[in-house]
Amino acid sequence: MTEPTRAPHPQEALLPAPPAAPQRPAERTRGGTERTRGTADRARGSAGRAGASKGAREAAPNLPVARVVVDTPLPHLDRPFDYLVPTTMDAEAVPGCRVRVRFAGQLADGYLLERLSESEHEGRLSFLERVISPEPVLTPDIARLARAVADRYAGTMSDVLRLAVPPRHARVEAEARTPARRAASPGAADGDVSPPAAEPVRATADAGGPQQSGPIEGAGPTEQDAGPTEQDAGFTGQDAGFTGQDAAHEDAAPAAAIHAVTLHGEATPGEAAPHVAAPHEAAGRRAVRAYGDAWRAYPAGASFLEALAEGRAPRAVWTALPGTDAGGPSWPHAIAAAARATLDGGRGVVVVVPDGKDVALVTAALGETPHVAITADLGPAERYRRWLKALRGEIGIVVGNRPAAYAPVARLGLAVVWDDGDDLHAERHAPYPHTREVLGLRAHQAGAGLLVGGYARTAEATALAETGWAAPLVPDRTAVRARAPRVRPAGDDAELARDQAARAARLPSLAWRALREGLEHGPVLVQVPRRGYLPALACRHCRAPARCSGLPPVRPVPAPGAAHPVLAEPVLAEPTATGPTATGPVCSGPLALSGGHAVPYCRWCGRIAGDWRCPSCGGTGVRAVIVGARRTAEELGRAFPSVAVRTSGRDGVLATVSGAPALVVATPGAEPVPDGGYAAAVLLDGWALLGRPDLRAAEEALRRWTNAAALLRPAGELVVLADAAVPAVQALLRWDPVTFAERELDERAELGFPPAVRMATLTGPGAALRETLAGAGLPPGAQVLGPVPVEDGLERAMVRVPRHLGSALARALKGASGVRSARKAPDVVRVNIDPLDLI
Repeated sequence: MTEPTRAPHPQEALLPAPPAAPQRPAERTRGGTERTRGTADRARGSAGRAGASKGAREAAPNLPVARVVVDTPLPHLDRPFDYLVPTTMDAEAVPGCRVRVRFAGQLADGYLLERLSESEHEGRLSFLERVISPEPVLTPDIARLARAVADRYAGTMSDVLRLAVPPRHARVEAEARTPARRAASPGAADGDVSPPAAEPVRATADAGGPQQSGPIEGAGPTEQDAGPTEQDAGFTGQDAGFTGQDAAHEDAAPAAAIHAVTLHGEATPGEAAPHVAAPHEAAGRRAVRAYGDAWRAYPAGASFLEALAEGRAPRAVWTALPGTDAGGPSWPHAIAAAARATLDGGRGVVVVVPDGKDVALVTAALGETPHVAITADLGPAERYRRWLKALRGEIGIVVGNRPAAYAPVARLGLAVVWDDGDDLHAERHAPYPHTREVLGLRAHQAGAGLLVGGYARTAEATALAETGWAAPLVPDRTAVRARAPRVRPAGDDAELARDQAARAARLPSLAWRALREGLEHGPVLVQVPRRGYLPALACRHCRAPARCSGLPPVRPVPAPGAAHPVLAEPVLAEPTATGPTATGPVCSGPLALSGGHAVPYCRWCGRIAGDWRCPSCGGTGVRAVIVGARRTAEELGRAFPSVAVRTSGRDGVLATVSGAPALVVATPGAEPVPDGGYAAAVLLDGWALLGRPDLRAAEEALRRWTNAAALLRPAGELVVLADAAVPAVQALLRWDPVTFAERELDERAELGFPPAVRMATLTGPGAALRETLAGAGLPPGAQVLGPVPVEDGLERAMVRVPRHLGSALARALKGASGVRSARKAPDVVRVNIDPLDLI
């Protein structure tokens, strides 16, 4: 093992550096040469001394030092360590393979980053214990990406690698390799095939020695943030992307501006770009002829396809065209066209969508184009088999959900994230990265294109467009008007004049008319924001919330003489005139109903509350406060007895429905794709989405509404039960999510919320949280909000800094976590950078 080799670890910056005597240039050169020679001699001498004993191992003659990233979650050990490669493992120990090493007296897994001829460590090196598999599963690109993601989110590289590299299956690795499939696409020239596997960079070796794959550079901690930027632009480095003279406008970027961008740099707006070679121009024209229909409604769509086919790197924030016809939604076909154009240019594609239903849509749109789909329901063996196809260069397109962002596609040319506002794109495991940020970092490092798409826009995507890092890619307004639904809010003046009860009714007459008329032409969608039957109840007489009055079991306590703790029952005191009392508080959880003939139960402790009595008025009857999807389906089934009612939600998600008349009741995100589109749709309980105590409540409500509305046939009728004066409802009425997102971004910038600033949340026990904040060394100008109590006796604090200090904030928090882990502090403080659930 060795100390850091490239840069000091973040928490080491908190310690004073010892003074060093000045050294003349000749002395520095001579000292470096002697140190290199001494390291090699120590490696051979250590092996030679050990060779005196029977069965001792010897170091490999060429490149004897292996730099390994060890699988450990401790922040203060987030750096590579050096080991010796024994001669018996010389051929198998290639960069990127899985290894097992002895670390802190125990065996630990890790990845071999590179082979070196010497180590900068002055002491004795240990040998590798085992090469688990010679398969180089960690490519240089993914190693650099993992390092950048860890630095961006104040995490460790080993945590990111757990998300990026799937577990090994020896039987799958031993299977015969499949030859790279030919891309049978109309836009490909004769002889064009899928992109080959990336050629490994060769390390310098002595003549006659084994040639090892090149080092995985950039995998060690760095002082500079490799990814999204210190500037408000969101990312730094060469702007190889899709630019326009005014990227913040709703109109699409001019095609000339898009053509003015090359893969290796950026042309100044207004200047002519260097002339591209004729073969590249021909490839772009072929791509437009073959795949241009899917992007015809977008003024800059043809230029976007040409840039991909010519090997350039356009970056765009894409607002997709609404409407579903006989061919299904249009966005999967647009993604497939962009993927084929990139594949024809000899580069790979990664497409990340929220769930398996969307994966199926993109897979169907790709058709016979060689690709693999990686989803969670495949099982570990099949997932690993498909992941290996991408690693070995057998497939050039990978489609999947969140883990597919790290798919080892060779020569990445395009990264696509669809519906980036979906919370499924936010990782639930440390360091909690978001798919949009991961793909943005990857596109920046690889010089690849990036497409952030959806029916609605997030504030983060809008920030990329307004700063010029990406350009807006929006459809022509004429095409939008032809395909957008006819939106009618319940409660406008005309409806109130006709139906005075429409203001208080859950299903006013306007909604009933839309349901009846829509069922004459096909299926009708009813979106309900709450799942279940009746998830909240109240007293029928006084309307007080119905809460559990039971006594939950207390925490486990060890029984005398028992090997395991048992669950203790609550201890009751002596009965009094008012009844028995307990030593602890009652549950006080909300009561709910799971069915029409069920008894109320507590949603917290699960207790059956058949004996519930209102503590305010003494009543025993209950009424519904919130109506769930199953109760809504039951009521609609009674109102339309001759129509089939289908539900889609947590208990079972329907992927598709036929074009026959039916009522489809679904929760947001679980709407099935209809055959030919829905004839009408009703969006119930808009107040439940708009009234959530969340920073993103309005943005999320509009996103869920547009996703449901886009499943309607062109010009279908859509009824939204929400106040028409709310900005989110106005954006739905005009089908103008871009203006709404720009307004949302301006409001957040004024109030100091992401993405205008960088914010981190720290959650943990109060003492540990205060200790972390005190020792973090936060950057100048950092604002600390809190701590405040949260659930389970923990506390939470928020730290806010300007966006250009985001990297400094991540380094400071990671350094403080490293100091606490080095001291073996018992309490854990969770650090989350720019979380979705900020408020």
